[in-house]
Amino acid sequence: MRPVHIIGVSLDLGGNRRGVDMGPSAFRIAGLGERLAALGMTVIDEGDLVAPIPETKSFGDPGKKYIREIARVCEKLYKTSLGVFEKGGFPLVLGGDHSLAAGSVAATADFVRRDVKPIGLIWVDAHGDMNTPASSASGNVHGMPLASLLGPEPSELSRIGGFTPKVLPEHTVLIGIRNLDEREKEIVRASGVRVFTIKDIDRAGIALVAEQALAIAGNGTGGVHVSFDLDVCDPTIAPGVGTPVKGGLDYREAHMLMEIVADSGLLRALDLVEVNPILDDRNMTAILGAELASSALGQKIL
Repeated sequence: MRPVHIIGVSLDLGGNRRGVDMGPSAFRIAGLGERLAALGMTVIDEGDLVAPIPETKSFGDPGKKYIREIARVCEKLYKTSLGVFEKGGFPLVLGGDHSLAAGSVAATADFVRRDVKPIGLIWVDAHGDMNTPASSASGNVHGMPLASLLGPEPSELSRIGGFTPKVLPEHTVLIGIRNLDEREKEIVRASGVRVFTIKDIDRAGIALVAEQALAIAGNGTGGVHVSFDLDVCDPTIAPGVGTPVKGGLDYREAHMLMEIVADSGLLRALDLVEVNPILDDRNMTAILGAELASSALGQKIL
């Protein structure tokens, strides 16, 4: 196993509920590093990339609020994660809101394309995160990172790393979707990405969905980047998220997904995002995230 480099991103500009900037600290308090070290891994904590707080900045363009500040943080994350790859490490990125994935996925895509291969992306989320400034009703950028990775908007995020797109629709999979606005539904349907809604998981089971997702994202690629928003889990097990939605993954479904990812041997990098300690109950959401990271990185029942 490559050394695991923990990269915290205290980014709290992409949504409209404060608190996710404390997510990286919550993961550390949950013992994430110690859990991974107990599995025999070398763990290197890179500290946090610190973003400005909304109170000190003007949100600027109402269609993409705080986009310049978010892009600067994502550019720093891109460079930090790419440096981890170049040292032979595994980037484990802790958020912070999901807009950070514009930087983390860019780094994985850049490193893998040096072998003339694309990257596969599995986006685990209650939401599609495929809005653009033209379609978003709120202007909240944490609803736009996947759009920036697939296409040209928002341009401040899509041009990170100097190349676009970062991922192709045929190598991109959404898992756990259950809350899309009407305009975003049209975008997702037209995008060409494969979507497994929560209904699909109910019908087929998480094991089959995970295996199919890996077959799609891993087919002809240089591996898979998993970007996991804790709001994909049901609020009964993950209350500390900014945008909770009833009817999410249960405890064992979330772990089985990560266990199957680990078994595939395809995982190149992992994001865990949107933990909001202000809304949590005794840090249970961050503890769940730490446990899920352990499963994704090889912890086994037997």
